[in-house]
Amino acid sequence: MSVVLVVNSGSSSFKYQLLDMDREEVLASGLVERIGEGTGVAKHTVAAAALASADGPAPTVTDATYTIEREIPDHTAGFAVMLEAFAAHGPSLESRPPVAVGHRVVHGGARFFEPTVVTPLVEINIDELSVLAPLHNPANLAGIVAAKKAFPDVPHVAVFDTAFHQSLAPEAYTYAIDRELAEAHRIRRYGFHGTSHKFVSEAAAAFVGRPIGELKQIVFHLGNGASVTAIEGGRSVDTSMGLTPLEGLVMGTRSGDLDPAVLFHLARRADMSIADLDTLLNKRSGLLGLAGVSDMRDIGERRDAGDPAAQLAFDVYVHRLRAYAGAYLAQLDGVDVISFTAGVGENSIRVREEALATLGFAGVEIDPERNAARERGIRRISTDSSRVEVLVVPTNEELEIARQTLSVTA
Repeated sequence: MSVVLVVNSGSSSFKYQLLDMDREEVLASGLVERIGEGTGVAKHTVAAAALASADGPAPTVTDATYTIEREIPDHTAGFAVMLEAFAAHGPSLESRPPVAVGHRVVHGGARFFEPTVVTPLVEINIDELSVLAPLHNPANLAGIVAAKKAFPDVPHVAVFDTAFHQSLAPEAYTYAIDRELAEAHRIRRYGFHGTSHKFVSEAAAAFVGRPIGELKQIVFHLGNGASVTAIEGGRSVDTSMGLTPLEGLVMGTRSGDLDPAVLFHLARRADMSIADLDTLLNKRSGLLGLAGVSDMRDIGERRDAGDPAAQLAFDVYVHRLRAYAGAYLAQLDGVDVISFTAGVGENSIRVREEALATLGFAGVEIDPERNAARERGIRRISTDSSRVEVLVVPTNEELEIARQTLSVTA
């Protein structure tokens, strides 16, 4: 059995999944949070698949979740709690030992364009790239260091959010600012959510039964963070996020695209500091800034109740989706498949409907009944006569990380 542990580490928490890659099934998952914040909490869930024998399906049982509360001063202590949970509740890591550990790392700069086995030099590079992702890379690295102590005898692999977008052409990733200054400070479009965009585009190609190499695709990853990518032949050719995950679509708390002069104006007229502006654009903008709530479900409820602020927030959100859809239709010279994924993309009937409502000229036809169906798994929401396949594709970044981890360690 090929078992891979996938880790997604934040500054005060980390998520994990243990996957049986022979069946591509989750055996266990968990969340360790409030690290370094007094009493920490660890939740460990054993999946029904963990009870499966090698010869048959799992018995008819439900997942079981266990909670541990204690002081967790750092990530190393967090991994010790995780190991304790595996030992107490299963599945046994002695009978199902991981052959590798895969780690999500947000920023790989222009250096990392594929999954990479972690070495001391790679750790130095991840740390050095923290200047481009100060909220993410240090936390990702802390998880790697702690995981290597917990699993010292297996390879650890870094899978970078930015890697999928390293296929962007210079005209797509270059900002029109002073070239020498941009080169000195590594200012360019990097793009994010690459692991999700890669997984979804490959799943969509398999679903429609066509080689990915002959498809033009647009993938909308719409969650609290949101991005859209134009993909041709399985390669990213344009994407909405840029130097940071702030650029592009309207998000839960992030502004997305903005005239840079707005910042100069606020600095002069509102006496806002760089820290103030950073907080404004990343934490007080987007849906939250427009309507006071960041969750699209809350926006929908308030719209239905006649709240004009929620209506405007929704309209602005959709306007930006349509703008990028049109831009990427032009960049790709047409499209074969459009996919929606992540929390909003997979669940909001109205967002999908409105985002594509003006694309009839491009051959996009949404089937209202298919779009409204509350089915799980990948599904088609376009009509049988639509020239463009429109899909809802649940993303699975952990599985994609595990696949990429095995690709460089098997």
